[in-house]
Amino acid sequence: MTHNLPKASLGYFPTPLIELTRLSKTLGGPKIYMKRDDNTGLALGGNKTRKLEYIMGDALAKGADTVITAGAIQSNHCRQTAVAAASLGLECHLVLGGEEPEQPQGNLLLDKVYGCHIHWTGENRKGEDIPALVAQLKAEGKKPYVIPYGGSNELGAVAFIEAYKELNAQREALKVDFSHIIFASSSGATHAGLMLGNKMLETYSQIVGINIDKGEMDKVPFDEHIVSLANSTAQLIAADYQFTADDLILNSDYVGDGYGVIGELEKEAIALTAQNEGILLDPVYTGRAMGGLIDMIRTGQIKATDNVLFWHTGGAPALFAYADDLDIR
Repeated sequence: MTHNLPKASLGYFPTPLIELTRLSKTLGGPKIYMKRDDNTGLALGGNKTRKLEYIMGDALAKGADTVITAGAIQSNHCRQTAVAAASLGLECHLVLGGEEPEQPQGNLLLDKVYGCHIHWTGENRKGEDIPALVAQLKAEGKKPYVIPYGGSNELGAVAFIEAYKELNAQREALKVDFSHIIFASSSGATHAGLMLGNKMLETYSQIVGINIDKGEMDKVPFDEHIVSLANSTAQLIAADYQFTADDLILNSDYVGDGYGVIGELEKEAIALTAQNEGILLDPVYTGRAMGGLIDMIRTGQIKATDNVLFWHTGGAPALFAYADDLDIR
């Protein structure tokens, strides 16, 4: 794959690839490895750093002086966008769902530390109110650049093709093949990019996204959105691949009561990972995805003889905003 896309240097790569030997033993196998994208270094890390390198590169190339993006109140994407903007000298506007809390915690606290302009939009957390804000900023003489929800467009997906290449070099050095690559799937670009990387490098792992949200993306069913994004990304980089629904593995068994609603699945996954490996997961994304992986092991969907990779997409700052839900005494 070759491309000539502008890129801003924001993170520390490659991120570590480690084996979770104690967690694997606790669960009775399989071998579990973890790709530590919680260590990307940008505002306490996360997978969005990879996407933002290409997205911010594009914003700068187009002469933007302001960036706008949207998310939930504890959005990891918004937090990493905030610090990326600060480090590049860009004004940042965050369009956040919900109402402003009395006391900012977790990711929201960091958004404020980085000096973002925050706009509260009630039930709209996926950028529905951005067009009006763009018009307002243009009227003020600004040059705004809109970053999609979750950083999930073709540029974000390209970042995860590159991430897959990074993983593959580490995998080859360890002389291990992964039967499954499991991760939180929420806005689509990580999923689409990993699908493309797997196809291009002919590694034949099962790319298994654990669905985090019941919602749609851009009024399109989420599964259709991922396939469409994988295809448009392939077109962007002139790769001759065409994906269909049959190529997608999106496991929606663990959505529970919906986005950001914490249950026993997430609580156990966070506790087991922390107490066996000393690694923090977050309540919304990686906690749910690891909970799904644990259940797939216990129910025999993943065999004790498999080698599984869990892609840690970050998000630990949100833990501090969910203390009551986690009920840790």
